Amino acid sequence: MYLSLWPGKPYPLGANWDGKGTNFALFSEHATGVELCLFDKKGRETRVELKEVINFVWHGYIPAIGPGQRYGFRVHGPHAPEAGHRFNPNKLLIDPYAKALDSEIGFGPEIFGYTLEHEDADLSFSVTNDAHLVPKALVVDEAFDWEGDKLLDTPWHETLIYETHVKGFTKLHPDIPKKLRGTYAGLAHPAAISHLQSLGITAIELMPVHHFLSQPGHLADTGLKNYWGYDSIAYLAPHYGYVSSKPENQVQEFKSMVKALHKAGIEVILDVVYNHTGEGNHMGPTLSLKGIDNSTYYRVMEDDPSKYMDFTGCGNSLNVRSPQVLKLIMDSLRYWVLEMHVDGFRFDLATVLARELYSVDRLASFFDIVHQDPVLANVKLIAEPWDIGEGGYHVGNFPLLWSEWNGKYRDTVRDFWRGNDSLLAEFAYRLTGSSDLYKLNGRRPHASINFITAHDGFTLNDLVSYNHKHNEANSEGNRDGESHNRSWNCGVEGKTKDPKVLKLRERQRRNMLATLLLSQGVPMLLSGDEMGKTQNGNNNAYCQDTELSWVDWNLPEENEVLLDFTRQLIDFRRKHPIFRRRKWFQGRAIHGSEVHDIAWFNIDGTEMNEEQWQEGAIKSIAIFLNGEEIATPNDRGERLIDDSFLMLFNAHAEPLEFSLPADMQTWEWRTIIDTTKPRFVRRGKHYMHDQVIAVEPRSFVMLKRLGRVSSEDDD
Repeated sequence: MYLSLWPGKPYPLGANWDGKGTNFALFSEHATGVELCLFDKKGRETRVELKEVINFVWHGYIPAIGPGQRYGFRVHGPHAPEAGHRFNPNKLLIDPYAKALDSEIGFGPEIFGYTLEHEDADLSFSVTNDAHLVPKALVVDEAFDWEGDKLLDTPWHETLIYETHVKGFTKLHPDIPKKLRGTYAGLAHPAAISHLQSLGITAIELMPVHHFLSQPGHLADTGLKNYWGYDSIAYLAPHYGYVSSKPENQVQEFKSMVKALHKAGIEVILDVVYNHTGEGNHMGPTLSLKGIDNSTYYRVMEDDPSKYMDFTGCGNSLNVRSPQVLKLIMDSLRYWVLEMHVDGFRFDLATVLARELYSVDRLASFFDIVHQDPVLANVKLIAEPWDIGEGGYHVGNFPLLWSEWNGKYRDTVRDFWRGNDSLLAEFAYRLTGSSDLYKLNGRRPHASINFITAHDGFTLNDLVSYNHKHNEANSEGNRDGESHNRSWNCGVEGKTKDPKVLKLRERQRRNMLATLLLSQGVPMLLSGDEMGKTQNGNNNAYCQDTELSWVDWNLPEENEVLLDFTRQLIDFRRKHPIFRRRKWFQGRAIHGSEVHDIAWFNIDGTEMNEEQWQEGAIKSIAIFLNGEEIATPNDRGERLIDDSFLMLFNAHAEPLEFSLPADMQTWEWRTIIDTTKPRFVRRGKHYMHDQVIAVEPRSFVMLKRLGRVSSEDDD
């Protein structure tokens, strides 16, 4: 087949169709030659040498090549692993700027750049062609009718995040057509959106949707798959496995999903993995960056460049010191905002992006670039503020514009409700937005993404049902996954028919949901927790693309009740701005009066003192929230006034009697939440004067302040 090749342009990178032809551009600093490989519908390959090179970008333009064309690259250069170079033109390489791929990656010895049987396998050179196993990139037509759609820009203080999985959320949904289940189109289906709307969440946080390696080498012989998707291989392409129709439609289908969610008032946040790729360590496959320019894209060991620095536990770390790697990350982020209308990002192991040398640097180039970027400065940026490298735990240390998964919130709330000795001061900080972590560097309560469960770890149901992980299904001898879960099985490990244990577990689930949704900061709910989802004690279901991981929509009665309770909590939070403050509590008298915006009390109604804050054995507290002293106005600049509430926490194993504080006994109070009850209390008990409030073991009660007690009542 004859193809006319024009010089083309070095920018933009990737394959870009202009309506008449397609420009191809690939960056490789150390390459000696680049071949563009074009594939027809029968898989026949035509190679075109790209001869034009500007600033290490190899490029060319081919007229008449348009959308749907399948392509890849073969890159020539030194094969010198000991120097960090792994060029091998026998390997078809995925364009790092591919907008779509036509299949998932096949597994076989051909995808490795070395020969497995060789004595020094990693240093050897494979001559086998792997084109039949490697997905082909697709030239994409970006045109799409957004019908006026734009980013929703939901204020942080009104945001409630729902972490979910594109496939797992809809795979078993009975009201979604089978051919759409587990796909972008399935998530856009009215039945899926209806559930999200009925909950009242404002944003979904999707686990990785960048095209990823579905079956890494260590899973190839087990029959298991990479379900979570934390092995990205193409940062601009939606994952092929979630498309409901032809590969050519995946970009359009993803856009349609975003548009449908936006119409429902739901933002889309992507979980992105820019810290490593699916190519793994020196024994991993050669699929893209490793063969394009290994030493540019990855952090190689200084004393042995054939090996990789690994701050992720996944074999490699991207070289964020390289301007080209930073450009790839930033181009990817901007593409998903501008072209795909995504509202924000959660950065997996974000501290890796701050490691310019070895330690984590808050002033790293990545943050500087993000902060001055006009596109990214206005979207939601969320960090997972840790990695496995030395000094990798950095909760509270990210700069302005960033919110963080607050791991300290998760740990503190779990410890409190399982009855573990812990400081009340710690619990108080977490409940009020973690000002000890975020206030000093100028951030607001929304910097804290509060969560008790996430994809990584126990579900909420399993958190109160298991003391130990049960990961046997992962075929790793139960060695994988976290062993210290801060969980409590309520007396029996796993499934039971004991009514007392089941009742306690139901109460514990309500305790944690109430704490999460009534804390200051941004709550994040794990998909399925509102319906009692279980993974049978598996706390590391990364490889379980099965019913173990998928959301089960067939709810027993107790889980239907839990769903109703969750909806009530979310609606209650939405209606009461006192639980969605934009500024920190002052915790002191306001302008010399005796009125406080927040106050803390012992069970006898006396105020907490400094010594008690440091007492680990105390597992109960009363908290007064004054709705008449909210520091920030509403959107129109008007004074914001809400109801006032008294929150009573009892994590002890015995019942307690709380007394109303003396200056609150002239008001009438009514119970609206009692976690010993399956739903909100409709006709709650009223309290006044010196009455005591009985709070059952391991339960939470909330009282709403009504009017002042009349003089007749006083008499």
